Amino acid sequence: MKLGIDLGGTNIRVGKLDKGKIIQKVSAPSPSKMDLDESITYLKSVIAPMVSSEVVGIGIGVPSVVDVKEGIVYHVTNIPSWEEVHLKRILEEAFRIPVYVNNDANCFAIGENRYGEGRGFPNMIGVTLGTGVGAGVVLDGQLYNGSNTGAGEIGSMRYLDHVYEHYCGSEFFTTYHHTTGKDAAERARNNDPEALNIWEEYGNHLGELVQLIVYAYDPGAIVFGGGLTNAYPFFERGMRESFKTFFFPKSLETLTIKISSNPDIAILGAAALVQ
Repeated sequence: MKLGIDLGGTNIRVGKLDKGKIIQKVSAPSPSKMDLDESITYLKSVIAPMVSSEVVGIGIGVPSVVDVKEGIVYHVTNIPSWEEVHLKRILEEAFRIPVYVNNDANCFAIGENRYGEGRGFPNMIGVTLGTGVGAGVVLDGQLYNGSNTGAGEIGSMRYLDHVYEHYCGSEFFTTYHHTTGKDAAERARNNDPEALNIWEEYGNHLGELVQLIVYAYDPGAIVFGGGLTNAYPFFERGMRESFKTFFFPKSLETLTIKISSNPDIAILGAAALVQ
């Protein structure tokens, strides 16, 4: 058995897996307002009831830059006290089993590749669309981290007057349309013309991001996850419309684009880190 842990900005979710299936799951609020020592004690208390003699390892996905070899996380999103945490060492000392740490977007990508919509695609990119834009890269069936787990940080690349994340994450709605993605989706479901145009524009920007991914990695598939994908029917057309400017159309003809369908894929991906 393995434990997969998704350390999100809002919740910590822990799943116990047996032969690739979650047999037990627990969720608790993230320690976003705790100091470092308090938050570590709290994290251990969430994990401890899930650890048993049958558990051979723990995988954990964290929204931060990660030193994968040493298991150190830096400047964790939404947990200000976690500027530099030697998470692997701390948890291995607490539970006496191997611990593997990686970026949360990387866990999403390898989870989709092993258990989700990316199965059957040895080369794929997993992209999360929410407050920010995260991405993980799977090449030849293996997670590609780069030197600092930054191989998939496409959201931070320059685009127009800012970066892709500014136009493909939730900032697009708050900054340019003074609304939220959730509100825009609700209005689009009611056929509100303004909301439909907002999603069309959003799709155009996301299509530019897709083109960047194909130029850089030429994957067989891209799997999108995150809260904004709930509105996929409203932005798919705008996204595909932007593909008309792509220099190598044959590459896009063979590209498969899918939407994540498993709400526990981050837990599964974290567990997949366990060797």
